[in-house]
Amino acid sequence: MNIKKIITIASVVLISILMIYGLILLKQIFSGNTKFTDKEVYIYVPTDSKYEDVKKIIAPYVENMDRFEMVANKRGYSDNVIPGRFLFTKGMNSYELVKTLRLNSPVKLAFNNQERVENLAGRVGSQIEADSLSLLTSFKDSIFLKENGFNEENVLVLFIPNTYEIYWNTTAEKFRDKMIKEYRNFWNKERVAKAQKQGLNPIEATILASIVHKESVKKDERPRIAGVYLNRLRAQMPLQADPTVIFAMKKKSNDFDQVIKRVFYNDLTMSHPYNTYMNVGLPPGPIAMPDITALEAVLDPEKNNFIYFCASVERFGYHEFAATLEEHNKNAKKYSDWINSQGVKR
Repeated sequence: MNIKKIITIASVVLISILMIYGLILLKQIFSGNTKFTDKEVYIYVPTDSKYEDVKKIIAPYVENMDRFEMVANKRGYSDNVIPGRFLFTKGMNSYELVKTLRLNSPVKLAFNNQERVENLAGRVGSQIEADSLSLLTSFKDSIFLKENGFNEENVLVLFIPNTYEIYWNTTAEKFRDKMIKEYRNFWNKERVAKAQKQGLNPIEATILASIVHKESVKKDERPRIAGVYLNRLRAQMPLQADPTVIFAMKKKSNDFDQVIKRVFYNDLTMSHPYNTYMNVGLPPGPIAMPDITALEAVLDPEKNNFIYFCASVERFGYHEFAATLEEHNKNAKKYSDWINSQGVKR
């Protein structure tokens, strides 16, 4: 056999080996490499994670780690780990797994009905990497508060309840900065002008909206309630809002888990900045996070001559309104008699 034939045979053998190796390599790269049964799972890679950390995180979801590592090393992922939230879908191959670990997937972060900024920090902290303590610290940062015209009592007004698209690994400070942008977007010239028409600035409007929000779950009634409170503010009368007394009781006892369904006369005489029976004007901060309908009710209130209202015993969830104290006392007695008949003590 001459040298040319030997070279030809050797070349064919080498090419065949390379082709077989290539096919094996392609199979390793492009064949499915997941072992979870759900259609999709989200993988969370914390900030400052190393490649070894990622391997531990994804191990429960990857069928063959050797195949994954081969692709990760060839594509430089092992030296360039990215923190965030990543979507794995059933049947992904190693190439797709590595690729998706570079595509940070945002979360739809939602919050509403938070009673205090501490509750908000907990709610947000359950949805992104930043924990509640770091969030609360950033919310109450004295420099941030001073620069933006807030204080620790009223900073909850900053947060407009909604659903926001945000990256899971967003820091507490970046989340707070995003919220101040959303606040400024919400309080555009039109809304600021509406608040000014009612004699309020955005912070005051939100504080009043928090009381309106707590007074009624009936959205169609909120503009009327807002009108009553604005009538009282203009007449320099105490707001006499029971929800502010309840908030004051909780704040004074530092127990926000207690359920208070009934306010008694002795409660109304409690000395506290949030007791609007003892203090004229708005309390120093919101008593809850008002939703958009409560804010809109304050900005576009019903024009009426009502000064009083109390819960209705005929239309549960709604209220009876009155322009005179005599009329109000009749309505109040109906409600008092009814609640006594129900045996509600507190």
